[in-house]
Amino acid sequence: MKKIGFLSFGHWSPSAQSGTRSAADALLQSIDLAVAAEDLGADGAYFRVHHFARQLGSPFPLLAAIGAKTQRIEIGTGVIDMRYENPLYMVEDAGAADLIAGGRLQLGISRGSPEQVIDGWRYFGYAPADGETDADMARRHTEVFLEALRGEGFAEPNPQPMFPNPPGLLRPEPFSAGLRDRIWWGAGSNATAVWAAKLGMHLQSSTLKNDETGEPFHIQQAKQIRAYRAAWQEAGHTHEPRVSVSRSIFALVDQRDRNYFGGSGKEGDQLGYIDAQTRAIFGRALGWR
Repeated sequence: MKKIGFLSFGHWSPSAQSGTRSAADALLQSIDLAVAAEDLGADGAYFRVHHFARQLGSPFPLLAAIGAKTQRIEIGTGVIDMRYENPLYMVEDAGAADLIAGGRLQLGISRGSPEQVIDGWRYFGYAPADGETDADMARRHTEVFLEALRGEGFAEPNPQPMFPNPPGLLRPEPFSAGLRDRIWWGAGSNATAVWAAKLGMHLQSSTLKNDETGEPFHIQQAKQIRAYRAAWQEAGHTHEPRVSVSRSIFALVDQRDRNYFGGSGKEGDQLGYIDAQTRAIFGRALGWR
C-alpha cells in the first residue's frame, strides 16, 4: 500500500522577504501545515532535524503538539541525528510524544547529514569511543535506543524510593507499546540499509545516497531497496517492512515560484561530496506547473 506525505526542513529567516521570520513562526506554521495536510487527506507529516541551524532542532515538542491537534495523520522525522542523542532520554521523549499522538509516531533516525558546525555532537557532550567513528557512535546510540524501546526493566530500584516502585527492575517512562516497530533508519548506503533491516527498522531512502556504482540515482536506489528487503526476509522479522522514498517537488503556480524554483536547469542527477571521502549522487528535483 502506498502513502504520501511531506517532509519539511522548517527553515526560518529574519529577512523581510521571508514569511517565516522566527523560530516561533516555524514551529507554529509546522503545526498548521500538518493539520492542513491531514484535512487534505495526506498520510504523513515529517520534519527534518538539524542542530545549530535556523531550522527544527528539537522535534519532540513539535511532534507532541501536532499529535494533540490531529487525529489520523502519521507524524515523524527524517531524520534525528543519533550522534547528538542520549538514547534513554530519547526513549522518554519519544514515548510521551507517541502517547499524546495515540501511537502515530514514525521516527526516522540516522547518522545525520553534513553539519553547520564542526563535530557539533561534541558540544552536546558526546564523543566516539576509542576506535570508533562518529557513524559508529550513532549506530551504538541507536542500538541502545532500540533495546530500551522493548520496555524491559534494567535499572536497579532504590530500596527507599520517593514513590512506590513496581516490582522488578525499572525502565524509562512513559513507555509506549508498539513504538519499537515504528522506527526508521535513513540509509545513505546499501550496507547501512542491510544493517537497518537486520535490526528490524524500516527504511528511509532520501534524495541522495552514496554513489556506489556510478549508475543513475534511481537505479542505485532500487538496488538499495532490494538489498534491504532481502536482508529483512533473511532476518525473519514478523512485522512488515516499510520503505519511504523522498523527492524534491516544487509546485510552480505563479511567477514568483518560477523565479525561485523554475529556472535552475538542473534536470538530471547531480554528484557531490557529503564529506571529504564520500561521493554522493543526488536525485533530480521536479518542478510542476
